[in-house]
Amino acid sequence: MDGSRLAADLLPPDYRQALRETEAEEIRLRIGRAPTVLLDGRERRFHERVCTQGDLLRVLERASGASLHAVAEAMREGYLSYRGVRIGVCGTALARAVGGGFGAFSSLCLRVPREWRGIGRALLPALRENVSGGSLILSAPGGGKTSLLREYIRCLSEGGLRVGVLDERNELSATDENGAGFDLGAHTDTLVGMPKAEGAMLLLRSMNPQLVAMDEITSAEDAEAVLQIAGCGVGILATAHTSGFAQMRSRPLYRRLLESGVFTRAVCISGTGRARQYRLEELRL
Repeated sequence: MDGSRLAADLLPPDYRQALRETEAEEIRLRIGRAPTVLLDGRERRFHERVCTQGDLLRVLERASGASLHAVAEAMREGYLSYRGVRIGVCGTALARAVGGGFGAFSSLCLRVPREWRGIGRALLPALRENVSGGSLILSAPGGGKTSLLREYIRCLSEGGLRVGVLDERNELSATDENGAGFDLGAHTDTLVGMPKAEGAMLLLRSMNPQLVAMDEITSAEDAEAVLQIAGCGVGILATAHTSGFAQMRSRPLYRRLLESGVFTRAVCISGTGRARQYRLEELRL
C-alpha cells in the first residue's frame, strides 16, 4: 500500500499536487499557516497557500466518508483513522457536558503509514525465541513503533506462527472492503475496530493464536487486556510510548506490567527516518 498517496489523496488538489514524489512522515495543516511535511525529524513547508478552515473540513469529510458525526466518538480522543492514516485533531473543544468533540478545528496532523521491509531484522531472532513470553517495542511518539510492529508481525507470521492482531484503530492493517492494505503475513488473523479489552478474549476464543500483537498500550483497560492474554499462556508483542526501560519503570501503568513479568524483552528505537537504530533490552526490575 502507498501510504503517501493515500494521505495525499485526502488533501485539497493544489496541496496534493505539490506533494508528488515526497516521502513525508507527517503532513501538518494549520489554519492561517502554510502546510508542512515532516522529513527526517524536521518540518518543511511544501506550499505557499495558507490553510483555511475549509481545507481542514474537506480533509475530515473525505476521511470520514462525508460523515463527521460518524467519527465524533473517535475525535473526542483527539484523532480519527482512515485506512491506516492517523489524523490528529486540534481546535476548540466543546464541553464534555454538551457531548465533547470539537466546535471548530485549527490544525490537523496526518501521520503517513509506511511499510518498511527489513527494518530491525537483526533483532528478529531474539523475538522469535521469546514468543512464549512478551516483547515490547518502545519509542517516543512518532518514533516508528507501528512500522516496526507491522514488519515483525509479517515476519513472524511468514515464519509459520499464528498471529492474532488487535487492530483497534485500523492502523496496522489498513483494512477496507477489499481486505488489508498492509501485508501482515500468511498466518495472521486481524480484529479491527474493537477496543483491546473487548477484543482480547474474542480473538483468543475464536482464532487460537500463538502470539497476539497490539499497538500502543496507553490505558488501564489496555493493560488489563495484556494480562488476560498472558494469563491464557499466549505470547504478546506490543508497543508503548516511552523512550526506554528507565522511563518505563517510572510510569505506574507500565510498572504494573513489568511487575507482573508479562514482558521480558524490549526493542528500543532511536533516531529518525531511515537512520533509525534498534537495540534490544532485557526487562528486569
